[in-house]
Amino acid sequence: MRASVKRPPTPDADEEHDQEPTLQEIINIKLIESGEKERLKELLRERLIECGWRDEMKALCRAFTKKKGRNNVTVDDLVHVITPKGRASVPDSVKAELLQRIRSFLASAAAH
Repeated sequence: MRASVKRPPTPDADEEHDQEPTLQEIINIKLIESGEKERLKELLRERLIECGWRDEMKALCRAFTKKKGRNNVTVDDLVHVITPKGRASVPDSVKAELLQRIRSFLASAAAH
């Protein structure tokens, strides 16, 4: 079995405090603090299972592993090959539902 690809080092925490957080970072913090991020992740899991996306991704992983040989594939290889296909194949209805939930969360957070 091949070794996993080396990941770049994590930047020092000190470097991150030099600048103000971006709007995206602020929203992410609010989602985490409220517990909404976990609820959104669970909703996403449910929807992807319901529409067959998860089974489709499993089948792609199995096919790739079979083609390359089980001992010649790392998790990093699978992530590299499957991630673009997975992102591209999430149904628009699932994306729209999540986006609506995020918008509702932001609207209610702004009202408080």
